[in-house]
Amino acid sequence: MTLKSRSSARVRSRLERSVVLVACLFAALGGTALTSGAKAAAAPGCSDVAVIFARGTAEPAPPIGLTGQSFVNAVRAQLPGKSVSAYGVNYPASSDFNNRMRIAESVADGVTNAQNRAKLIARTCPNTKIVLGGYSQGAAVAGYATSGKITIPDRYRQYEAKVPAPLPANVAKNIAAVVLFAPPSDRWISDVGAPPIRVGAPYAPKTVRYCIPGDTVCDGAPVQQPNALHVLYTVNGDTVRGAQYVASRV
Repeated sequence: MTLKSRSSARVRSRLERSVVLVACLFAALGGTALTSGAKAAAAPGCSDVAVIFARGTAEPAPPIGLTGQSFVNAVRAQLPGKSVSAYGVNYPASSDFNNRMRIAESVADGVTNAQNRAKLIARTCPNTKIVLGGYSQGAAVAGYATSGKITIPDRYRQYEAKVPAPLPANVAKNIAAVVLFAPPSDRWISDVGAPPIRVGAPYAPKTVRYCIPGDTVCDGAPVQQPNALHVLYTVNGDTVRGAQYVASRV
């Protein structure tokens, strides 16, 4: 075989390998699309469990936050064989505590967004079990989102029209669990002049709260800057315990 023939043979061999690799790639992609399509045909866009989670104040890894991601990972680990979708509540999670109206607007935005997502899932995926959760300011969002009528202090009465309405009663059956990490205590909420967080009757039996002893946001201490304990929920086992609670309810 001449040098030219050997060179042509090498080129053909490389082209053949490339064609095989491309064919394999398309086969793999086609298999993935077919699997996804089959699943979508059974339940278009619907997961077995849908986690709606509100991140904490200025928490890294938006939109779901570090605590939310840890919780979702733990839920998936507790529910092998079930599909678990995750939605990060779209709200500012403002850290401007010198401007109480901005914080109030931040929480109200979160409540509205979380409620709208829950209503959407309940309407379009009636068999999906919804888990509503939050951390710190996000726990306040989740708490208010599942409360009855929110009563605001008299001095803020002019803003009453901006207060989110309660979730429709027919959504309650779709919400399987409410999981709150470091929810602001009654004392903390009172000190900042916010309405009390009262999870409504349809949701109270489905609600679990986690507060690390000594975490001043949730342990009943006067309002102050959060301490180091407040950022340990991703590593102290509470997100796993929260996921175990979810697994027991779905």
